[in-house]
Amino acid sequence: MNCIIIDDEPIARQGMLKFIGKIPELILKGVFKNVHDAKGILDTHQINLIFLDIQMPGINGVEFAKTLSKNTLVIFTTAHIQYALDSYEVDAIDYLVKPIREERFFKAVHKALEYSYLLSDSNEKGQYKTSGENSILIRADRRDYKILYGDILYIEGMKDYVIINLGSGKLITAMNLKTAHSKIPEDIFVRISKSYIVNISHITAVANHTIFINDIELPLGTSYRKYFMEIYKGKS
Repeated sequence: MNCIIIDDEPIARQGMLKFIGKIPELILKGVFKNVHDAKGILDTHQINLIFLDIQMPGINGVEFAKTLSKNTLVIFTTAHIQYALDSYEVDAIDYLVKPIREERFFKAVHKALEYSYLLSDSNEKGQYKTSGENSILIRADRRDYKILYGDILYIEGMKDYVIINLGSGKLITAMNLKTAHSKIPEDIFVRISKSYIVNISHITAVANHTIFINDIELPLGTSYRKYFMEIYKGKS
């Protein structure tokens, strides 16, 4: 996977360089202080993953990410936790808060590699089909899967796909998150951000802007929080 770093902080760049050197699946193609300097390599090379700072001189990292190809994955880096939720407005893979911890960096990269594999392996349009009161048919990997609602932990939007996270694995299908949400029961599944829908019965804890499903952490968007809390407290 070809990757680049765009970050104006020297210490952050040095740390990521060290971490990338430990991951054989990553091929570093360049390190840049700002978006302007990186445009040349993006025009001439296929870059699969960008480690992108949010706050930089000139163009904002989030705004720049909106201009990228849908085939380019982004992991945001930021010193300000309040900007983390902004990263999901552009379907970012993950965000890393500085100073970046090695284990957290590896977790984000593993997620990017997994999604890259899922996207490259998905060569057909997916479909949702009504199955019954407790299940739904999902077309993925040239098969129809009957999935019980109770087995779905959460659904994640990624570019033009949704990734259905089950306790036993994941399925990917070509559909946007809004359409996916319209096909499943709203008394079971609640939208918690631009990128996530969660099965409310699997939630184990809720913090200010984070929802936990056991050790899985999902971001709770500010604009979705009030409605979510009303539903969550009502269910509880």
